[in-house]
Amino acid sequence: MLTYDVLIVGSGGAGLYAALKSRMEEDLQVAVLTKVYPTRSHTGAAQGGVNAALANKDATDTWQDHWFDTVKGSDYLADQDAAELMCREAPEVIREMEHWGCPFDRTEEGKIAQRPFGGASKIRACYAADKIGHVMLHTLYEQGIRRGVNYFNEWMTLSLLHDGQRCLGVNALDIRSGKLQTIQAKAVILATGGYGRVYWNRTSNAYGNTGDGVALAYRAGLPLKDIEFVQFHPTGLRRTGILMSEGARGEGGYLLNALGERFMSRYAPEKMELGPRDMVSRAIETEVREGRGGPDGEVFLDLVHLGKERILERLPQIRELCCGFEGVDPLEEPIPIKPTAHYSMGGISTDINGLTPIEGVYAAGESGCVSVHGANRLGGNSLLDILVFGRRAGNHATEYARQTDIQPMLQNPLAPAETCIKALMDGESSETIADIRRDLGNLMAKKAGIYRNAADLTEGQAGLAELKARYKRLKIKDKSQAFNTELTTALELGNLLDLAEIVVEGALVRQESRGSHYREDFPQRNDKDWLVHTVATRGRDERPVLHFEPVKITQFQPEARTY
Repeated sequence: MLTYDVLIVGSGGAGLYAALKSRMEEDLQVAVLTKVYPTRSHTGAAQGGVNAALANKDATDTWQDHWFDTVKGSDYLADQDAAELMCREAPEVIREMEHWGCPFDRTEEGKIAQRPFGGASKIRACYAADKIGHVMLHTLYEQGIRRGVNYFNEWMTLSLLHDGQRCLGVNALDIRSGKLQTIQAKAVILATGGYGRVYWNRTSNAYGNTGDGVALAYRAGLPLKDIEFVQFHPTGLRRTGILMSEGARGEGGYLLNALGERFMSRYAPEKMELGPRDMVSRAIETEVREGRGGPDGEVFLDLVHLGKERILERLPQIRELCCGFEGVDPLEEPIPIKPTAHYSMGGISTDINGLTPIEGVYAAGESGCVSVHGANRLGGNSLLDILVFGRRAGNHATEYARQTDIQPMLQNPLAPAETCIKALMDGESSETIADIRRDLGNLMAKKAGIYRNAADLTEGQAGLAELKARYKRLKIKDKSQAFNTELTTALELGNLLDLAEIVVEGALVRQESRGSHYREDFPQRNDKDWLVHTVATRGRDERPVLHFEPVKITQFQPEARTY
């Protein structure tokens, strides 16, 4: 049986930062278990920037300004102690990344360059052209190799093991061989990213963003928080949903409807295109609903006026993606875009060190919910979240591992994973994964998308119950062991169905509109009844059980959110 002091599940920015900090103690054995190769993790798709109040572009910027922008952007659902900590520590983690060799763009004075981002009162997004996530991911991976972190590439974690009080380890599938293994660990950090693929047909998320860590934590009895809050990014490519960075608007891009109007003047007259993402996405949907969109329900992101030199210097990847996937050159014409499911504000409930209710089990990054994003994340705060809380989880897990011993393993620990796989192999129907996955994406987009209401959500409940019943009849046709991608895709689909159910349940119960959650039948924010976090646990009938916890307010009392 493999044994480690600290085991990190997931190789995005949060997981790699946590592994790196854990491995600073060279006497500890640290491993990263990842479904893909680390440099393919979805952090690499982040384009626009990472927030920190360095005051390189605007000398008046402070971490307190950043803190307020974050809380206001969250529609006052963020826990203010956690948001304060993130904004205080932002300059420190950015400078640590800089010292590790992260190639940020520079000002003429040689300082880290910064650009405007949505919902921010000051210019504070640090960037590297339009590929900041890519360079951050590679920097962290290089440093991990240098420090001697072990990497288990192409392994899929299936279940979290604990004795009700302490962490024991995980069960995982070695995709290359098809063998199941139990890996013992003093501490496990879940950093597998979000669950945006519940909106399968309309998302910027990678195919692997199937909420694996969140779902296995849920099945292991851990509480999930605020799962109903899913952010739609305003600017995804019309056909594919591939992200067009907020950096494009930060550089001065315009949003135009089919009439050529800069329509954001009707919705956020002060911030215009740099309003918060939830507001801009709803504005686009409203323009389309009212007949001012293009023939495929799109609006347009216009960069032409920025000029060739600026686009090629600051937004080269954006141009490449537009030409390759949409057949549009942004040097010559506006980019057709639609809002696209982008970010999961909810996740595994943790404290400010990433710790869950089980000793030695942590979560960080998009799979965790600390909560710093509340009902709506500000652009540039996701990369900051993975750095700050990946680091904190790594540091805390290191101290825990140094002070504790390996716990006795459960009898027959592989039983849960073996039972799950056997059920899929022995299914009785001709259902296909692709059909269920497509139907899930269509259902979620229509019944629990940008606009929601009780009738749609109730239909969504019934539809999900049917999809889950179909999934239980699913039969894996490929009986091979090595690289059985039909099996791994089926396991991912099971995770998505569990999480989609919680999205719909939480959205139906929350009778208000706040941030990314907009109820047409309850269009106002209701602080009296709903200034609370939704917490979901798995009931004995395998359905979510919801309760509510207060939001931590330390400095800023909720007020009207205008831009």
